[in-house]
Amino acid sequence: MRILVLGGSPKGETSVTWQYVRWIKENLGGHEIECIQIASRIKLLEKDEAAFAQVIEAVRGADAILWAFPLYFCTVCSQYKRFIELIAERGAEGAFRGRYAASLSTSIHYFDHTAHNYMHAICDDLGMRFVASHSPEMYDLEKKSGQDQLLQFGEHFINAILTQAPTQRQYAPIHPASFSYAPAAPSSVIPTAGKKVVIVHDSQSPDSNLGKMVSRARAALDGEVGVINLNAIDIKASCLGCLKCGGSYQCHYEGKDGFIEFYRSTVMSADVILFAGSIHDRYLSSRWKTLFDRAFFNTHTPVLGGKQLGFLISGPLSQVSNLQEVLQGYAEFQSANLAGFVSDEVNNSTELDQLIDRLLSKSMAFSLTGYTAPMTFLGVGGMKVFRDDVFSKLRFVFQADHEAYQRMGLYQTFPQNDLRSALINTFVAPLFKIKQLRQGFNKQIKQNMILTLKQVVEKA
Repeated sequence: MRILVLGGSPKGETSVTWQYVRWIKENLGGHEIECIQIASRIKLLEKDEAAFAQVIEAVRGADAILWAFPLYFCTVCSQYKRFIELIAERGAEGAFRGRYAASLSTSIHYFDHTAHNYMHAICDDLGMRFVASHSPEMYDLEKKSGQDQLLQFGEHFINAILTQAPTQRQYAPIHPASFSYAPAAPSSVIPTAGKKVVIVHDSQSPDSNLGKMVSRARAALDGEVGVINLNAIDIKASCLGCLKCGGSYQCHYEGKDGFIEFYRSTVMSADVILFAGSIHDRYLSSRWKTLFDRAFFNTHTPVLGGKQLGFLISGPLSQVSNLQEVLQGYAEFQSANLAGFVSDEVNNSTELDQLIDRLLSKSMAFSLTGYTAPMTFLGVGGMKVFRDDVFSKLRFVFQADHEAYQRMGLYQTFPQNDLRSALINTFVAPLFKIKQLRQGFNKQIKQNMILTLKQVVEKA
């Protein structure tokens, strides 16, 4: 049996993920396992069609494909994403059709589920037979339990191929609409009231639906509004995963291209930010992915706190719930307020005009009042993952995060730092092991749960 591993790390064979691949190769004998680095060679694969064709021929000759990648902002890195785009752009989907597939990632478990959702959906769209995903923590391979899990994952994958196990598509095909947007001039404009508003987009044409949505949003705002096309930004390359930024937020590309200056002076300094993009496969474009990846020079420190963040999306957003979750999680992790999404999945241009105007009105009103909605699990849970790992095993690399988290008081959210709860759990909780006390408390539990809240309401 021949298994082809497609490497998805910009660091190539020096990545954590690749050590997992090497371990599988050494411990699953009797099978031919070929490995090709994709993400670290993406510039070559883009420019040299012969090199790309060699990869596709390797896919054709394989019985199964293992997609192996590290997590970069909730999914695969932009270089890997670009390869997936090239498959469609160069009509190479047929090479993947019918082949068994699985995905392997390494991470600290921050939105690893959305990364595997994305890859599973891509495999479904390519007509592959997706078997399973495996998502260990970065250093699980050091443990016997992690090795056992990895071995069982590999054996399960191989057994599915050998037995030609049936698989079922999990993600329905996407059906884009053919709606053509014809915006009308706004009847009135929305004042920016001195707030800095920025629209960042990647439109390739002003006549596209996305281009028109950007123009309509700009026309609806009265005041100075920055409109930035990502394709006009000097971005030399995407994130290398070198972690040079961990100590002081200094990127490898600092002073070598225009991204850092753009992000600091345009995005981080804005009050209201509209991100506008078109859906490509199951995400936005790889250019947008490059922005999110390169913004990692801020590492795990929120830098958009209190800002209003809205999304203008051209494409079937309602059919890609995974993307909505990723973007909502991004807004919440950044401590920004998610003002909302607007897509061109509508019945007519008037309706889309109204939706854009509504998003802008909300964004400006929220900015003026300083409103930020409470985080959901996406923000609360994600921030705790970062807090715990930066406090402990990642601190020696991400010292800038550690210092920021100290300033922000994030370490004060550790449960053991809650003095009131500690006192109750130490002195009061043991009393409730006494049967009579517990029974008496249970009779009043519903009233006790709302006691302090009732006092707040009554005071109001």
